[in-house]
Amino acid sequence: MYIFVFNTQSVMANQKLYKGSLQTIILKLLAENNKMYGYEITQKVKTLTHGKLNITEGALYPALHKLEAEGILDVEVLNIGNRFRKYYKLTEHGTKETISRLAEMQTFINTMQQLVNPSFSLE
Repeated sequence: MYIFVFNTQSVMANQKLYKGSLQTIILKLLAENNKMYGYEITQKVKTLTHGKLNITEGALYPALHKLEAEGILDVEVLNIGNRFRKYYKLTEHGTKETISRLAEMQTFINTMQQLVNPSFSLE
């Protein structure tokens, strides 16, 4: 599981870093939770990052719509109480895409770790 934790003094600068990871974050959460609605996604990220990362509606919904347009997500509209709620879930293609994007993310994280905190050997 990926948890993005930002120093409170550098949150604004790091918003650009997480923006490029937003779709992967969404896919990972949907893979773990089967289906979720938008607000639920934002709250889950906030909880996992102990409030250090907040996804705005202005960032979330365009990402969800793009993933839906690419055939990665399906949308299910349910009437909850007297409200309609859109639930997003992975398609079969979306499940494969999630695996691929998570592997890419892990490779990126490993590469960045080598750059930021290289381990020195005596060789």
